[in-house]
Amino acid sequence: MHRRRCRSAVLALGVIAGLLAPTAVAAPPAAAAPAGTKKVIANLFEWNWPSVASECTNVLGPKGYGYVQVSPPQEHVRGNQWWLAYQPVSYRIESRKGTRAQFQAMVNTCHAAGVKVIVDAVVNHMSGQDAGGTGWAGSSYGHYDYPGIYQTQDFHHCGRNGGDDIANYNDRYEVQNCELVNLSDLATESDYVRSKIAGYLNDLLSLGVDGFRLDASKHMPAADIAAIKGRLSRSAYLVQEVIYGAGEPIQPTEYTGNGDVHEFRYGKDLARVFRSEKLAYLKNFGEGWGHLPSGSAAVFVDNHDTQRDVGGVLTYRDGGIYALANAFMLAWPYGSPTVMSSYTFSNRDAGPPSDANNKTLNTTCYSGWECEHRWRVVANMVGFANATQGAGVANWYDNGNNHIAFSRAGKGYLTMNDEDGAVTGRSYHTGLPAGRYCDVIHGDFTGGTCSGPVITVDANGWFTANVPAHDAIAIHTAAKLS
Repeated sequence: MHRRRCRSAVLALGVIAGLLAPTAVAAPPAAAAPAGTKKVIANLFEWNWPSVASECTNVLGPKGYGYVQVSPPQEHVRGNQWWLAYQPVSYRIESRKGTRAQFQAMVNTCHAAGVKVIVDAVVNHMSGQDAGGTGWAGSSYGHYDYPGIYQTQDFHHCGRNGGDDIANYNDRYEVQNCELVNLSDLATESDYVRSKIAGYLNDLLSLGVDGFRLDASKHMPAADIAAIKGRLSRSAYLVQEVIYGAGEPIQPTEYTGNGDVHEFRYGKDLARVFRSEKLAYLKNFGEGWGHLPSGSAAVFVDNHDTQRDVGGVLTYRDGGIYALANAFMLAWPYGSPTVMSSYTFSNRDAGPPSDANNKTLNTTCYSGWECEHRWRVVANMVGFANATQGAGVANWYDNGNNHIAFSRAGKGYLTMNDEDGAVTGRSYHTGLPAGRYCDVIHGDFTGGTCSGPVITVDANGWFTANVPAHDAIAIHTAAKLS
């Protein structure tokens, strides 16, 4: 049955509380996937450096996140809007999120907690301010004038559309040589420009950074990125922002030779399935849907851009359904997942909670900051993702509609009921060893004990349980009770 109910009306308050509850707080080639056994990335969007450091110690490390992605750290234009951080005026590590010393301390603290650091690196362009001005750290700049760094000859001047702006995404030259919303477009084919960009990235590597999200990668030829990557002082994880456009000449697959690529179709397709189609359709989600190869795909339910596109993806505003979509992402063996952590906004341009001088305030979760990465179902499914690394899908079940279940062969099991009514009295074949397991959707597994329901798997790998409407049960071998 194709339907869509009013989620706020049908989600039981108790289920919402369970799903949204915070977890208990306790130049070699770039890598083509996050290294190590802990691969889940937490995108702490616009968090300042002391807050990131504290979160690595208190939450990200203990809950098993492998990486934290931090917002652009370079000097940017002044103001509060979120996108001003994506308008560099110099490569000094000094921004509204903190000083160079605070950034260095954050990296060291996160490493001590077992969490690697990915920087959102803005290297396609500089600012979009025609009048110029003074940057956050005091550097003067003009649209094509960045003293000691770049001058007008270091930028593209495509001479199109009356202002050098991109208008036609079906024109490869225009997309990669004109300006994205007036942002001064760097001539990344220039040896000088490549040396300056590599110098910035190598400076970050010297501070211990482990990888980069390359912003606006679609607007740079893949060969230019490869040339810059070749100048890095050591290996680093790379993920490139290349938004898929049907029929466009520039495709995400062009960039997989450099590292991972964001699969923007993933979040949109997942939202459509949860909102208006059937979870049964997810049986071959990922490559079976024409998405990028799993080993090159970086996936997310939403990110800082897509959550501002009304209706396109699921976001924190969707509550329980958003939590379930994240649970599916973290349980399903496709791509490298990133969990979004947002601040509350109603105006799509609004920047993070800040003081009168636009300096980002310390994060206080659930008070201006959404902290989705702490929601119990999200944070605990990170442990599920870690425990099931390398295990394929087995024991798939669906009812032809919105009740699905599957195991990650011998390591974990998820059953998800997105029907409007409870599924009662069913038995589920997990393929897991017999024993008692913590249901990590509803409980925290700490010190060998579970704060929530315990699921008993029998000698043949089966358990019986009731699953409320719009809810789930998840178990895995790393949350097994003695």
